[in-house]
Amino acid sequence: MTATRVDADVIRRLPKAVLHDHLDGGLRPATVVELAEAVGHTLPTTDPDELAAWYFDAANSGDLVRYIATFEHTLAVMQTREGLLRTAEEYVLDLAADGVVYGEVRYAPELNTTGGLTLAEVVETVQEGLAAGMAKAAAAGTPVRVGTLLCGMRMFDRVREAADLAVAFRDAGVVGFDIAGAEAGFPAADHLDAFEHLRRESVPFTIHAGEADGLSSIHQALQICGAQRLGHGVRITDDIPDLAAGKLGRLAGWVRDRRIALEMCPTSNLQTGAATSIAGHPITALKDLGFRVTLNTDNRLVSGTTMTREMSLLVEEAGWGVEDLRTVTVNAVKSAFIPFDERKALIEDVVLPGYAAEL
Repeated sequence: MTATRVDADVIRRLPKAVLHDHLDGGLRPATVVELAEAVGHTLPTTDPDELAAWYFDAANSGDLVRYIATFEHTLAVMQTREGLLRTAEEYVLDLAADGVVYGEVRYAPELNTTGGLTLAEVVETVQEGLAAGMAKAAAAGTPVRVGTLLCGMRMFDRVREAADLAVAFRDAGVVGFDIAGAEAGFPAADHLDAFEHLRRESVPFTIHAGEADGLSSIHQALQICGAQRLGHGVRITDDIPDLAAGKLGRLAGWVRDRRIALEMCPTSNLQTGAATSIAGHPITALKDLGFRVTLNTDNRLVSGTTMTREMSLLVEEAGWGVEDLRTVTVNAVKSAFIPFDERKALIEDVVLPGYAAEL
């Protein structure tokens, strides 16, 4: 653990990178209210502040399945071209306002087709909205690059279709792939054909694993499916019986030594029961053991969080300093699904100078 501490104003200014953030989990409450009225969808409340509080309370069940159920209302307002354009553009602007310089946004196109849009039209529309947001952010002097991860839903049968979309749009803003949804009972290997296709086409992918399921899900994601990163991966600690001593099991050693990024989301993990406190969240011990941990928001509306808040919580409750925040930010950019030269330039020209100014 480092000694240099960082106050709230400094945290807001620091350049940030987020790899694990769901589009449909990060809408502005006021936008949900306005779009719901336009499409005739009934919400728990039409007061934006009350709606934000409802989301946060509903998600604090300690159960991943119930956590996922809160997405009913955001998805309801993301079924039209207008809804997707607005939410995608605002997504980028919200990242920029939070000091994020690189982000990867993920969503499952199959969940946005009930209004009549085709899968391809969903992707095209979201990319148009993201591009508009990036243009506005750059014009405002807060540039942010956002890449897209397309998701397949592991409990349904359209994962291969989503993988095909990722291949088709890989030169149009889509940088990778993921599978999402309830882990337990829906093993990643059920969709091995999709992952084999992605590998053949040289499209990188991450897999949600080691959140609601244990080491077997991590082993399957890496050694059978071939994931380059792990979505959450918090249960890798099951292969480290004594975190303090740092003796690693074979799978944990593989993850650390091959620099496989762990997309860790502390607040979300508390909500779903994958961790019990910020102070005791494995992200700190894993960072100190040399794992390539990254810090993420997961779902900003549902978890009532931002990257600034996630960093602040670790500073206040886990004793992190500015050097620790720099470490996870550099880790994230190193593990981004964009070309090496672009990652290198982002680290050297943006991230490191931004942290140096605060040291």
